[in-house]
Amino acid sequence: MVKRPPAGSIPDAPGSYQFFDAQGRVIYVGKAKSLRSRLSNYFQNPQNLHPRTAQMVATADHVEWIQVDTNVEALMLEYNLIKEHLPRFNIRLIDDKSYPYLAVTVGAEWPRPMVMRGKKRKGTRYFGPYAHAWAIRDTLDSLLRVFPVRSCTDNKLDRHAKLGKPCLLFHIEKCSAPCVGEVSREEYDQMVADLLQFLEGDTDAVLNELETRMHEAADALEFEQAARLRDRMGAVQRTIEKQQMVGDRSDDMDVIGVAEDDLEACVFVFYVRRGRVTGRRSFIIDKVEPLSGAEVIDKVLESVYDEEPVQGMPKTVLLPNTGSDPELYTEWLSVLRGSKVELRQPQRGEKVDLLAMVTKNAEEEFTRHRMKRATDHNSRARALNELQEYLGLPVAPLRIECYDMSHIQGTDYVGSMVVVEDGLPAKNQYRRFKIKTVDQNDDFAAMEEVLTRRLTAYKVDKEKPVSERGKFQYPPQLLVVDGGKGQLSRAIKVLQDLDLFDEIPCVSLAKQFEEIFVPHESESIRLPRQSEALYLMQRIRDESHRFAITYHRQLRDKRMTKSVLDDIPGLGPARQKRLVKEMGSVKKVKQASIEELRSLTWLPDVVAEAVFEKVHS
Repeated sequence: MVKRPPAGSIPDAPGSYQFFDAQGRVIYVGKAKSLRSRLSNYFQNPQNLHPRTAQMVATADHVEWIQVDTNVEALMLEYNLIKEHLPRFNIRLIDDKSYPYLAVTVGAEWPRPMVMRGKKRKGTRYFGPYAHAWAIRDTLDSLLRVFPVRSCTDNKLDRHAKLGKPCLLFHIEKCSAPCVGEVSREEYDQMVADLLQFLEGDTDAVLNELETRMHEAADALEFEQAARLRDRMGAVQRTIEKQQMVGDRSDDMDVIGVAEDDLEACVFVFYVRRGRVTGRRSFIIDKVEPLSGAEVIDKVLESVYDEEPVQGMPKTVLLPNTGSDPELYTEWLSVLRGSKVELRQPQRGEKVDLLAMVTKNAEEEFTRHRMKRATDHNSRARALNELQEYLGLPVAPLRIECYDMSHIQGTDYVGSMVVVEDGLPAKNQYRRFKIKTVDQNDDFAAMEEVLTRRLTAYKVDKEKPVSERGKFQYPPQLLVVDGGKGQLSRAIKVLQDLDLFDEIPCVSLAKQFEEIFVPHESESIRLPRQSEALYLMQRIRDESHRFAITYHRQLRDKRMTKSVLDDIPGLGPARQKRLVKEMGSVKKVKQASIEELRSLTWLPDVVAEAVFEKVHS
């Protein structure tokens, strides 16, 4: 348990504080206007603390702090430290969705709009996010009738450029065919600029520009061009009518609705630019620390503006309440925007109705989430507590590691390590091992090799400074091996050889009858049927088996598709392809004499000899 720092050593100034566990891992990060008064709250009778806070203090080994000059600096420091360390006892953003965006590749030679997910790329403008990909495609279908820029892939563009013929989209007036020169560079760039301006919400400017160009074409007696511009204006008007108008043209704001219970909060955001909804997003916050309603809003703001929205920072943010310290968060958001940002809790009029609509969306999303993960928090807590009780562990196993082997008759031997933290898979910490010292079917020896490599790495890391530790720096609070007494005995041997037996509890889980074997006990432990602990152990074991067999299949497939011409020094992919083409097949290469191979003028004699030696070995 963490000890109280000496009296007078904590400064009465703004800053961020960090609680560390015995392994030097940051488990909680906080901020304070006064570090002295805030930290003193943690060092009181644990019965007066929230259970989660009391657990954090009991888990912590020591506390450190960083003093800064202002409250905004303290907020930004806390925010950056949480992003860097992902502390166990801080609130967590659960956002497993990959939101689709409407992206325009402005950095390409001929820019094009497309649906895009994942990480943002340089040279691309993003608009959204949208709730569904079909919504973007529907919008894009309308926009291409107004701004007929190309929407095809680069390969298709090159293919039609070589053919000298445009594709069907040109004939149905959804593309201006830059591939065959049907549009000049200036005209195409103007269409892309108009499209970007329209997507930014500046629809009046686009309409005015089209109308001006239509009149100019008519004055120049270019009536066909004027008719095309007239049709585009009509398409723009129809597209504008489809957009959801929720405010005045001057409104530039984000509207945030929140639905919550004691364990989680669902956040729904409408991004409104020039009075129109240009994107929406939802996510779940796991409240692993006790939060009041105002403190929830603080964390919501930090999560929403984790990175700047693609629409840019708004002038106004509408919220159910303005948080515990509105001045602090207003100043922080204003720094991010570069100008004044206002946090508002609307009291009357259309803004109240708009916030109510977004909150309703949050409530509906939260209902769907809870139906999907009903009783998940309670079941996870029960499972960990039951494991501690049934297995006689010193603490509830917040970090569990499970190991499994996979092979076919001793070939492509691999091992897997899956990690579960707080009852949830920590996939970024999964590891896989290619067995190096076992040449036959021997799961016991393979398990011993994997555990030795993993735990030796932990011992090495433990002696290093925290900043220099590697991927195996955290020990499991429960080590599980898939199998029976034989696998368990090898795990015990490894732990004893490395002097870790007293530090790391280990068990084995047999598939038959779901028996758990513990060290120095002849009888197995059978967890009660339908218990949360048994369900958790089954999930961990099945996940380790899946992870191991997936890696085994990858290696097997790679080996089975390998060519005899692979791994020959000097024979890269290009030479290999040319050799097979000129000889006729791989079989003909095998039948070729050394003289035939040397006669190939483009193939060095050294490489020809290496090929001959490899195919005849």
